[in-house]
Amino acid sequence: MNRNIMKLGVVLVVLYVALFAKLNWIQVVDKNSLDSNPLNTAQVRRDFSRPRGMILTADGTVIAQTVANPDNSSEFKRMRVFPEGELFGQTTGYFSFRYGSSGLERQYNDELSGSTFDQQIEGFGDLFVARENVGNVSISLRKDIQETARTQLGNREGSVVALDPRTGAILGSWSWPSYDPNTVSSLDKTIAETSWKFLNAASGVPMRAHFYQDRYFPGSTFKIVTSGVGLQTGKVTNTEPVYPFTNGYTPEGTNKPIMNFGGETCGGTLPEILRVSCNSSFAQMGAETIGAVDMVAGAGSFGFNTSVPIDMPEPVKSVFPTNVGNNQAKLAMSSIGQNDVQATPLQMAMVAGAVANGGVIMKPHLLFEVRNIQGEVVSSYAPSKWLTPMSASSAATLFDDMVGVVKGGTATGMAIQGCTVGGKTGTAQLGTDPPKSHTWIMGFAGPPGKPPTVAVAVVVLNQSGGSEATGGRVAAPIAKAVLQIALAAQGGC
Repeated sequence: MNRNIMKLGVVLVVLYVALFAKLNWIQVVDKNSLDSNPLNTAQVRRDFSRPRGMILTADGTVIAQTVANPDNSSEFKRMRVFPEGELFGQTTGYFSFRYGSSGLERQYNDELSGSTFDQQIEGFGDLFVARENVGNVSISLRKDIQETARTQLGNREGSVVALDPRTGAILGSWSWPSYDPNTVSSLDKTIAETSWKFLNAASGVPMRAHFYQDRYFPGSTFKIVTSGVGLQTGKVTNTEPVYPFTNGYTPEGTNKPIMNFGGETCGGTLPEILRVSCNSSFAQMGAETIGAVDMVAGAGSFGFNTSVPIDMPEPVKSVFPTNVGNNQAKLAMSSIGQNDVQATPLQMAMVAGAVANGGVIMKPHLLFEVRNIQGEVVSSYAPSKWLTPMSASSAATLFDDMVGVVKGGTATGMAIQGCTVGGKTGTAQLGTDPPKSHTWIMGFAGPPGKPPTVAVAVVVLNQSGGSEATGGRVAAPIAKAVLQIALAAQGGC
């Protein structure tokens, strides 16, 4: 009998230890992942019963706020609303007790609900004061830039992102298709569920923040990365090498040439091949002049194959293939932004920003500051460096070359009178029957003689045509309009 009791006791102790370990694992190890799970409605239910601060743009537009629920029979006395709807939907995200939260609502949940350590400490002094201990979050996006990007892109699928290369502040981030977070956040079960099912089944995945959560073939815009790597390694200058004038380049190990657009003949030094976007020269540059080791490392120095430190949930990595050491054909194609190369619009805006900012990529961010209900600053964002893919001298050389592309190359459609503008077009071919492509442009602008103050990237998906001119014709007017509005907001050129 005693032996049986002892066995039972051992079993109970083991079960108790297992239960204790599991509870601690859930409460400590798994806490962050469970808290951040968008389907964790327990936390959102708790937060729905609390006051919640506003989200405001840099030009003072309220894009998320909590208001009284007009339905007195509801268990919730408050409801979250998004006054600008789809215009900022992919950035604010939704705030639903059924589906959790996304975007800024998820990223800055603690600040909005007044749950940060600093806010809690400050709240001790308010125990006997009838006021809400919440935070109002101000971000760097501007409504005028968003509206311009939306108007210019229209109903074409794609993304526009603009940022300040000096600080990393994101000034605009519009993508189509977008969505209205009011429907998913509705307290009406039928409306929320119907909207959720519709949006998750819709083409184009409207609830994804395409500018940093989707990646595409960057096409010839990637030639800026290849140029930057060539300059930084010292293997390329503005005078050497002089690439042969030809209509195609055939890498070692294959008899299939990489052709220039329309079979055109081009070649020469870096400024000229960048100006006309010469495929054969850049394919040879990556495959022979630079080589696999430096191309892989150089792409990484620009942020490819690396998690982007943006203050938004679940960013995707831009990708440059690392298995190109024994495959010159793949390396050549990758060096012109084809094959397995994929980039987010944010990534290509940061590449342009690196050229504009003396070779330094700043951490991209949306947060400007958090203020309490009394209007006092609780916290603010301090700009910081992320990567330095180029020296200041290499960046200056590439800067001049990109300005040349706007003055007399494929990106003339982005020129702005009175401003210094540099750019690079891109056309990622998807097929030839009929010709379809993702059309790109990226670049920077600012006052003459001063560092550029805005960098931009635009991609318009699945467009008719497959020549390099397509990017300049389709994407350039969008970029130009966004740059003009952003520069005007900063005081102009």
